[in-house]
Amino acid sequence: MAKIQLSLAIGAYDHVRDLLDGTLQVAGVELTALRLPVEEMFYRFLMHGEFDVSEVSLAKIVALAAQDDGRFVPLPVFPSRVFRHSSIYIRSKGGITRPEDLAGKRVGVPEWAQTAAIYTRGLLAHDYGVDLASIQWHQAGVNEPGRIEKVKLSLPSGVRLTVVADRSLSEMLLAGDLDAVLSARPPAPILAGDPRVRRLFADPRAVELAYARKTGLFPIMHVVAMRREVYERNRWLAMNLFKAFDEAKARSLERVADMAVSFFPLPWAPDELRLARELFGDDPWAYGIEPNRSTLETFLRYAFEQGVCCRPLSLETLFPPEVQATFRI
Repeated sequence: MAKIQLSLAIGAYDHVRDLLDGTLQVAGVELTALRLPVEEMFYRFLMHGEFDVSEVSLAKIVALAAQDDGRFVPLPVFPSRVFRHSSIYIRSKGGITRPEDLAGKRVGVPEWAQTAAIYTRGLLAHDYGVDLASIQWHQAGVNEPGRIEKVKLSLPSGVRLTVVADRSLSEMLLAGDLDAVLSARPPAPILAGDPRVRRLFADPRAVELAYARKTGLFPIMHVVAMRREVYERNRWLAMNLFKAFDEAKARSLERVADMAVSFFPLPWAPDELRLARELFGDDPWAYGIEPNRSTLETFLRYAFEQGVCCRPLSLETLFPPEVQATFRI
């Protein structure tokens, strides 16, 4: 039986390295892998369906699913996970010292339906009691003007979102026209060491560790998805892809754990893995639905509350049955 030809677009993560270099094969598949910048990859997949399988924004996938847009079938494979307390940026002399101070302020986001921003707004609302409707929200590119939303929104009553087409969030923050910016990527002034701008949390690592210990949540940013027609032609691909991604990730964790050889250009990598396992168990970067149910259901709740999803979603309707059965045995 001839192998099925599939194209895969994904970031060059170590936990997919063995798939990218061909060391690990997807059973029954001849894989052509492309390593692309995140924004380009997402746009080309969501807008034009250029790849058979692609890494994609979790927020965009759930927004489309809530709108009954069935073009894509997500798999519970999560190549990117990042805590987001560190993604709140403020003016150093703006009078903001704690998250609660953002109530009633002017806050910028690159896209309302950005996954990182959904998590951060969820933290503000649920962990710090900030009324999101009290904030004057502004949407623009982080460092360049002209960024637009990629999905239709259903904003909650009372939420005000102003689209700014001719200025960047960084520009507005420095000018004092914004009090804060929520962004997955640090704004340019932060990277340049501009003292006029800083993170809200001076030590975000400590806050994020406390959050992880308290909640057990590990925020998921991206998923791997298939084009619907690819899935429907050969539904067994869902499980074969899942197994291959899971094996590639397991091999990556083995490399991190190896104390005899430094596979990563960082000190104390095995120690960091031990800490992650204390927090999240033996597989701290687990794939599948059940190991991630709390995180995923929290995100779906935030996405609905914030108008990214026009209706509530369940995990059982989001992911295909072929990969759900694995974790119900």
